[in-house]
Amino acid sequence: MPATMTVHEVLAELAALDDPKMRAANEKRGDDHGINLSKMRALAKKVKTDHALAKELWETGETAPRLLALLICKPREFTADELDAMLRDTRPPKVNEWFVSYIAKKSPLAEEMRLRWFGDADPTVAAAAWSLTSERVVKKPDGLDLEQLLDLIERDMKDAPKRPQWAMNETLANIGIHNPDLRPRALAIGDALQVLADYPTAPGCISPFAPIWITEMSKRREG
Repeated sequence: MPATMTVHEVLAELAALDDPKMRAANEKRGDDHGINLSKMRALAKKVKTDHALAKELWETGETAPRLLALLICKPREFTADELDAMLRDTRPPKVNEWFVSYIAKKSPLAEEMRLRWFGDADPTVAAAAWSLTSERVVKKPDGLDLEQLLDLIERDMKDAPKRPQWAMNETLANIGIHNPDLRPRALAIGDALQVLADYPTAPGCISPFAPIWITEMSKRREG
């Protein structure tokens, strides 16, 4: 195998991994590809980091090549405008999830993008801003107005589209978990809004309903 694979060679490998049964299962979740993600990650290790190839794969517009692109690219090499354009084109759930987790959060432009995307009319873009905000609440809270964030969550989360609602709920939970002084208000907001109160939760997992999430994680953190 050559040191650098071509886009055509990689696309051929992806096509060989496509499983009709996996595709049918993924399509129920809105992800139009048929590749087991463990096999996708194995292929990424085989291809190795290659930013130029990643950009070619992204330009195909197809879900499987884009997922691989997100695994082999260099997040810090994307410009702000490239990050913005990519986010606005991440409609399949897994592409969106990986872009936010592996690219936006790891980019040195993360805070610039958080501010740029905050309040955007596109729900996918607004959700990314809230995901980056949730990350900051946990890792770099200095400079954030947590009371204002709670105000926005209290006002907007109940009727927000699914993606930003989920990210706002995560922010609410993290504010409550990591800030004992704001925990009573975070719990009260969660109780009042009842967002994700009925979300099906597997045995052994913590419910994403903010009051349960905050209470359980606070106990674990504080012994």
